[in-house]
Amino acid sequence: MADFHEQHSTATATSSDVTYDPKPSLRYASTIGLQAGIIGAVVSATQNAFGNHTQGAAGVFTRTGGTIGFFAAMGATFAFTEATIANQRQKDDALNGAAGGCAAGFLAGIRARSLPMAVTSCVIIGAAVGAFDYGGKRIYGSPVEETQEERRKRFFKQPLPSLYTNSSPDSPDSE
Repeated sequence: MADFHEQHSTATATSSDVTYDPKPSLRYASTIGLQAGIIGAVVSATQNAFGNHTQGAAGVFTRTGGTIGFFAAMGATFAFTEATIANQRQKDDALNGAAGGCAAGFLAGIRARSLPMAVTSCVIIGAAVGAFDYGGKRIYGSPVEETQEERRKRFFKQPLPSLYTNSSPDSPDSE
């Protein structure tokens, strides 16, 4: 019986049968949420710098501080949803990113207090993230597989080939 399973599994093994490594959902969500919160702080500081007010630098947290929390919440929601869906399905594909994007977009629409905007944001952000993941998670196309030596040769300047090969006046072949 074990021989049948071993034979069957090796005969039908494909690239989609690769073992899945579960993602730690909470760690992933907290990391991405923190990174998104840092981006939110930059956006909040920019909003504060361009706004007319009398609160000074404290306005980053008092006037536009909600931006920091909103970015952090969207990032954490996206990451948690993506990791949870991936762990449930035990697959790492574009549908996980689409579900995470949908959850983050829905949160953006809820912040605007509009259910139609929440559904629309869910569809748009989910489709955008799903398409990005489906395309290989790269903006400029598929990566070219090259070795470290090929990358080094492409990076460094190569010497020009010599015009005079074994034709020096001292060589015995020149006679």
